[in-house]
Amino acid sequence: MLRTICLFILVFLSFLSGYGQIVGPRKAVDPYRYEPVKAASFERASVASAHALASQVGAEMMRRGGNAFDAAIATQLALAVVYPVAGNIGGGGFLLGRKADGQLIALDFRETAPRAARRDMYLDQDGKAQTELSQNGHLAAGVPGTIAGLFASMSYAKLPFRDLIQPAIDLAALGFVLSENEARSLNWTLGNFKKYGTKPNAFTARKEWKAGDTLVQKELARTLELVRDKGAKGFYRGKTARLLVAEMKRGGGLIDLQDLKAYEAKSRTAMEFSYRGHQIIGFPPPSSGGVILGQVLKMLEPYPLGQYGFQSPEAVQLMVEAERRAYADRATHLGDPDFWKVPVSELLADAYLKNRMGDFVPGKASESKLIKAGEFRESEQTTHLSIVDAEGNMVAVTTTLNGAYGSKTVVGGAGFLLNNEMDDFSIKPGVANMYGAVGGDANAIAPNKRMLSSMCPALVLKDNKPFMVVGTPGGTTIPTSVLQAVVNVIDFGMNAEQAINSPKFHHQWLPDLVDIEKDFPEETRKKLAAMGYTFRLRDGIGRTEIVLIDRDGKRMVAADKRGEDSVAGY
Repeated sequence: MLRTICLFILVFLSFLSGYGQIVGPRKAVDPYRYEPVKAASFERASVASAHALASQVGAEMMRRGGNAFDAAIATQLALAVVYPVAGNIGGGGFLLGRKADGQLIALDFRETAPRAARRDMYLDQDGKAQTELSQNGHLAAGVPGTIAGLFASMSYAKLPFRDLIQPAIDLAALGFVLSENEARSLNWTLGNFKKYGTKPNAFTARKEWKAGDTLVQKELARTLELVRDKGAKGFYRGKTARLLVAEMKRGGGLIDLQDLKAYEAKSRTAMEFSYRGHQIIGFPPPSSGGVILGQVLKMLEPYPLGQYGFQSPEAVQLMVEAERRAYADRATHLGDPDFWKVPVSELLADAYLKNRMGDFVPGKASESKLIKAGEFRESEQTTHLSIVDAEGNMVAVTTTLNGAYGSKTVVGGAGFLLNNEMDDFSIKPGVANMYGAVGGDANAIAPNKRMLSSMCPALVLKDNKPFMVVGTPGGTTIPTSVLQAVVNVIDFGMNAEQAINSPKFHHQWLPDLVDIEKDFPEETRKKLAAMGYTFRLRDGIGRTEIVLIDRDGKRMVAADKRGEDSVAGY
């Protein structure tokens, strides 16, 4: 009789453990049968992210009683499994949110330099920058912040954390079917996984990946289970921390147990500014995105951009010249505000920005070598998700490993990729990072310092009501891609799909080139070339995710055509 009762209890507990499970064949999130959805309109809640399965996870959390913050946490965790090129628990990022009651939230979980890091750590004996070391392998990794950021986000969520992380655990344990692009991406990186890793891992389990293969990540599933059961300590202390530090020692990295134990996410004050009757909310330093977005929009506002016409020579030239001046300021003035006095209010002052555009000449290209940072009396693989829930909470989260698959280093026994964010510091004044950005003292390496970022999660209000959630990956092209989405909607009257899928362009001061996509208007390019601009053709710039809320409250959501990004909602 006792054995029967015990068996019944075991069966009942097994039933409870699977109750409400959303991942599996023919369940709400089927990892073996799924297709990206590029655009949709939802009555209540919506998610746009880099992967269909992650968006489905986020939407399902809101359908089951969670809010936008629950969805953001669950979506990020799912992306760490199904989008390893940029989704992560070994990287960091920024969350920008607005609660339905108007409260603004800006959570900084950017990676930090290890305490053993030094300003000149990537210079050889002749003073030459060794960018290979800052971009690949163990020495390129900063202290991860994502897990700390997720737990900081829990203050605004409604559901238990174990419910939010379980879909990611299941996706890692059960596996998910790879698309052709995902298989190709893994194959391209396979040699680097072996070169920069010290132990076999899920990505090196096959000699070649094919579309339709199932990627199972058992070690990652166990790591996520430790986080589920032990909270943030399950990552920053205990077994996972020891595995990470052991990986560092095998590969010559710097992160140690004290670095992990000391890491904390930080609350920042969101930036607010207006543009043509709309309230724009951006992220402050150590992200450069909010400052650049604010500077460029304010430099554009005095001009009749809408009258010029979408991607007319006049409109594009104006935007390029404003971008040139903002990125020049970035190189000199922006860094971690805990280490450097960042003059945010001065950089966004109307008089200052009017003066910055004082030498703008319509019809003639400026030269970056003649454009310097303003002076004061006082001293490309990332991923983004945009969410709006039924209550009107808005969340924009941009996270990153920096380059594709970060440092290409998988933590042995733990199954997750480490970032290569140390390259986002200025490893030597005047030496460009992998995205061509240059910097100086403001962004120099220092122990425990946060490297400057280009991430630019953004929220837009109209008549003090939710109107837009937007963001994108793309390294230094992030602020200009977000800028174009905002301008495309406000100035050129585009819908969600048009705003993010129209041809993009980008300028960042140095190099003195205008990047354009292949479908950029040829007539406009010719006219700008005659003004003195030089162009560089790009396959694609960014992968923007956007939610627009119309007058009736419908959530019109779109995912970028440039990848396998996808939307979900109800």
